[in-house]
Amino acid sequence: MGGALAATVGSLLYPAMLGVQKVSSAPERVIATPATGPLTEADRDFVVQVRSAGLWEYPVGQTASKKGTTKAVKTAGEHLIEGHASLDAACRTVAGQLGITLPNQPSPQQQGFVATLKADSGRQFDIDMATLLRASDGRLLSTIASVRTTTKNSLVRALADQANDTVLDNLTVLEKTGLVDFGQALFQETTAPTLPAQDITPPPPVATQPQVVLTRSANSTLSPSPSVG
Repeated sequence: MGGALAATVGSLLYPAMLGVQKVSSAPERVIATPATGPLTEADRDFVVQVRSAGLWEYPVGQTASKKGTTKAVKTAGEHLIEGHASLDAACRTVAGQLGITLPNQPSPQQQGFVATLKADSGRQFDIDMATLLRASDGRLLSTIASVRTTTKNSLVRALADQANDTVLDNLTVLEKTGLVDFGQALFQETTAPTLPAQDITPPPPVATQPQVVLTRSANSTLSPSPSVG
């Protein structure tokens, strides 16, 4: 990434991403004991993080599928749309079964990511999109692994499995664009988070607002991922 836009994206990325910084004061504290296993604060936060990731990566995928200047970028956009639509359906199912309230908007930081990329154009959009998503999903993958190996709740485990598949697919198609700035992406992945919690926490939903649903493209040729039952 180069020029002023690189500085803008860098400042948005630095130094935290949702899914890495723990916003709970006691992540191991059990907050419910459903039949599917004890539910901790970390489990709850993970379900919210999965939802929030989809709420910003899905519209970026829509933008990439229309604005990308190469077939590989457009393909990456299609994978983001389809992957997050399937994952969102699973996330909403799990949240409903576990009594977890989901946001209808991504975090302020993630909203900034979307706005920056919407204002971007041409090849610079392709590069920035690939690098930004590669950095974000790279860090999210670490969070998924942590939750998958520590949770005692079977529904959260199943959601982590599907999230793992989705994020790995995202990483693969982003890397196939040949446009990822790995130096920038890896720097963001390894930089300790320090942003205030309110910047990386999605706002609670408005009581009168219907739940936002991420849907698959009507003309998609991609196979949906198996969903959490």
